Amino acid sequence: MHADFWHQRWSSNQIHFHEGQTNRLLAQHLSALHLAPGQRVFVPLCGKSRDLPWLLTQGLDVVGIELSPLAVAQLFAELGVPPTITTCGPLERHQAPGLDVFVGDVFALFGEQLGAVDAVYDRAALVALPEPMRERYAAHLTAITQAAPQLLISIEYDQSTLAGPPFAVATDELERLYGKACVLQQLERRDVPGGLKGKVPATDVAWLLRRRD
Repeated sequence: MHADFWHQRWSSNQIHFHEGQTNRLLAQHLSALHLAPGQRVFVPLCGKSRDLPWLLTQGLDVVGIELSPLAVAQLFAELGVPPTITTCGPLERHQAPGLDVFVGDVFALFGEQLGAVDAVYDRAALVALPEPMRERYAAHLTAITQAAPQLLISIEYDQSTLAGPPFAVATDELERLYGKACVLQQLERRDVPGGLKGKVPATDVAWLLRRRD
């Protein structure tokens, strides 16, 4: 999707993808990452997700990237924490204790800016991208995180019945995108209550990705 699509969604408050509570699959399966307090989790295309403050309550440091400045401003406003804002190449960096959010294009974020991360949590990034972009994204994410362990939430439904985003990403595509660098383990499948956008049956799938030896 082009940047203008997402900027328009945020400016018009068409953010049905935003969950107003902690994602249940994250709460259920964060332990699969075996993280200790103080370790650092990267959340790509993070929006103003309620998952970020929840991760902070687990004693983790959180780093994210989000295209929309409006989303990031709302995130910090809802947390009640004024960020320190600096320029980081083509990106803006918004920082507060335990929380570090880059504003801009995920493809403009590189390992030197991101720094070391202990894990990745992707609920809304891969599924937000159309198929031609997903291969580039997966390769980029793997490179900048050095294939850190990842908790990935995908969604499956009949793509012919409804246009994304979110886009359906099946098991074989995940294997193609990540299988060379990572071992994929399916943790749970859970039907989306009421279907996707109340229109089509859909299933959320939690995956654990671990770097191959």
